[in-house]
Amino acid sequence: MISEPSRHCTVELQALPSRIGQVRRIISAQLRYWHLDPLIDQAALGVTELLTNVHRHAQPDKSCTVDIELLLDRLTVSVHDHDPRVPTVNEADSFATSGRGLALIAAVSESWGVRPSGAAGKAVWFTLPAVCATSTLPPLAVYGSITDGPFGSVPISPEAVAAAPARSAVVG
Repeated sequence: MISEPSRHCTVELQALPSRIGQVRRIISAQLRYWHLDPLIDQAALGVTELLTNVHRHAQPDKSCTVDIELLLDRLTVSVHDHDPRVPTVNEADSFATSGRGLALIAAVSESWGVRPSGAAGKAVWFTLPAVCATSTLPPLAVYGSITDGPFGSVPISPEAVAAAPARSAVVG
């Protein structure tokens, strides 16, 4: 049985510089709530770039919707705006101070793309692999084994193993 196979969060906003930081904090808090802390930096960078593109380029208005969805092992972040023009990846001059947003998203994400919505706009999205929260925990020591933890290798004597009560565990 899969519990909570999909999680979803939506934020509607005007893509103004003051709001971009707020949305970045909302996305970060939501990912912490979902125990996806390792994805916060990549997701925050990606959503910042996408919202900056809406602020700088979208017509006729700056209203947009940010969606994040966790579906099994994949986090998808998308920004929907009302401009039907499809963005392109630019080759920015080495001295340019802008023009690298989509290239950054391509570099930090697993995949990205654009979904046109006819004359109603488009959604620009990217995905990140979402590792299960339990897999980020350190592995449990096995009785009778030698572990390399923060305190170095600690051999366990046969007498200590024999004196320890038998235990079993079910994973999942």
